[in-house]
Amino acid sequence: MNTTMSNAPSDEQVQRQAEPINALIGAVGTVVVGQEQMIRSLVIGLLTGGHVLLEGVPGLAKTLTVTTLADALHAKFARIQFTPDLLPADLIGTEIYNPKEATFTARKGPIFANIVLADEINRAPAKVQSALLEAMQEKHATIGGETHSLVASGEPFLVLATQNPIEQEGTYPLPEAQVDRFMLKIKVGYPTPDDERLIVDRMISTIETPTVSAMLTLDQLGQARKTVNEVYIDDKLKTYIVSLVQATRDPGAVGVKWSMDMEKMIEFGASPRASLSLARAARANAFLEGRGFVTPSDIKMVGMDVMRHRVMISYEAEAEGITSEDLVQEVFDRIAIP
Repeated sequence: MNTTMSNAPSDEQVQRQAEPINALIGAVGTVVVGQEQMIRSLVIGLLTGGHVLLEGVPGLAKTLTVTTLADALHAKFARIQFTPDLLPADLIGTEIYNPKEATFTARKGPIFANIVLADEINRAPAKVQSALLEAMQEKHATIGGETHSLVASGEPFLVLATQNPIEQEGTYPLPEAQVDRFMLKIKVGYPTPDDERLIVDRMISTIETPTVSAMLTLDQLGQARKTVNEVYIDDKLKTYIVSLVQATRDPGAVGVKWSMDMEKMIEFGASPRASLSLARAARANAFLEGRGFVTPSDIKMVGMDVMRHRVMISYEAEAEGITSEDLVQEVFDRIAIP
């Protein structure tokens, strides 16, 4: 959608639309302590219709954050615990035979929901991962030769997946081409000592997990998403986004003096999905900040989550201990802001 400055929403309109969204972020933050950036990134996914991959060691409230966010929305929620014996039919659904009428009826699986939590996605075999990721891309699923829309009852359809990066036994790592279908990949870190102390103080006297009540309707979310799509992004910033992505594919062609040999460090650069995701996520970040226009800081704020899983490092980079995040940071540090 090409939005000009003349028909972009005013800051007052954006602030009015963003108020309940920011209240939602605050409500989830009362349950999940010390993970404000993760909550904000999940909301950016909600506002843009982008799927999100959460990666972190066990016990960092990844699942709790997603379920709490779903509780705060008047939306249909489904949680799927991925295991090695899971079948595509357990995800999508199957046909049930009715002997009385001698007919087959489609029984839809848990993927037919507004928000789907794919817990420990890397524990399921490739055929199950492919079934999920195809549904993510196409927004429909086929049961017994009949295609069913995943958004027939209304948007959003959002997959929020978690994975544990430290465990290898009994896991099936997602192929890079499938990881690319996630708009954002969020690295979830440990809480600070103060946040962890607050968690202990809050939970030591009870075994009940705090909850939030539904406070945002799908209509309100839909209006907010419409406003996000109307947030103005200048042509110079679009060119800046493209330059960032292009620099990961052909570092030598952008005329930048790098602090490392980027040509040898990058095996494959980011796909065009990265450019689209950067623009959309930057708009959502500007919306949450109460602005009707995108600034370079919005792009930088969401850049790492958009790019870290789309830049493939070479064996040489791996041998030198350089990560994809190091390379993405180098790109953002060296490419000039317009």
